[in-house]
Amino acid sequence: MARNGIKVGIVGGTGYTGVELLRLLAQHPHCELRAITSRKEAGLAVAEMFPNLRGRVSLKFSDPAAADLAACNLVFFATPNGVAMEQARALVDAGVRIIDIAADFRIRDVALWEKWYGVKHACPELVAEAVYGLPEMHREKIREARLVANPGCYPTAVQLGFLPLLEAGIVDVDHLIADAKSGVSGAGRKAEVHTLLAEASDNFKAYGVPGHRHQPEITQGLDRIAGRPVRLVFVPHLTPMIRGIHATLYARLTAEADLQVLYEKRYGAEAFVDVLPAGSHPDTRSVRGANYCRIAVHRPHGGDIVVVLSVIDNLVKGASGQAVQNMNIMFGFPETTALEQLALLP
Repeated sequence: MARNGIKVGIVGGTGYTGVELLRLLAQHPHCELRAITSRKEAGLAVAEMFPNLRGRVSLKFSDPAAADLAACNLVFFATPNGVAMEQARALVDAGVRIIDIAADFRIRDVALWEKWYGVKHACPELVAEAVYGLPEMHREKIREARLVANPGCYPTAVQLGFLPLLEAGIVDVDHLIADAKSGVSGAGRKAEVHTLLAEASDNFKAYGVPGHRHQPEITQGLDRIAGRPVRLVFVPHLTPMIRGIHATLYARLTAEADLQVLYEKRYGAEAFVDVLPAGSHPDTRSVRGANYCRIAVHRPHGGDIVVVLSVIDNLVKGASGQAVQNMNIMFGFPETTALEQLALLP
């Protein structure tokens, strides 16, 4: 073990969440990177693929079959959905703790997961044990977890935005709306027509309106908060930017409350949720490259509709930054370690 630290492995380090994870871990004083796997890129120096890591990450990608992941204290899966569930059982049995940045362990209803992801779950017995890694909701469970299911990007922004309202029980949970927009990096680092520059630039569109696989993850979390099933309309959109999520959330008030005070009190002790002053409009660039969720709450015209604005970087608080935050909690490091970068402006 690294002195006063842990040995860390990454499965699938060639995607956007993988390189973001590497960027953050390279600055972590208590982590020793031991293995980064990629079947396709085995033998290639990580810094050759990602030159921003030159001088900070000296490892080469290794073949998953040859990587000694069992010698690690923690393994991150920065892989497509369906990979972590094939390897999790053996690693957990070997005493390795896991953070899955994909969706294999997020939804507790295995049949529902199989419906949305289109494959048979390979490790259903670990789904019940997995802790959903939203620190603002499950910090104490994360601390002791062997397996953490890192939340999705849309679910992070939406749940953090709605959470104080549902905890207080002051909105109609049968009529919630989440209108969310994401940059193209949310689609992953792969060649697809809809993310080509000529397709995504100067364009804006909704998608997944009949159903999106983040919907059951979001409603599962909101159900837990509300203590009963909620009804949510969730509409994602693709925007012509690289990073960022902006979620505009709507709910109808059923009781009077000082909404600004409610949000400030709920998140006052949270390092990575920033409640902006009344009347604010957070923008995505205010969180670019940072692990923050910035929130503003509005009550237009003093009426009974609450509008919550929630912004995150989909690759940081929406993925790899939150994964490092979870790691810090699991191993007793200060929660902000390696996550105090300021957002990039312009």
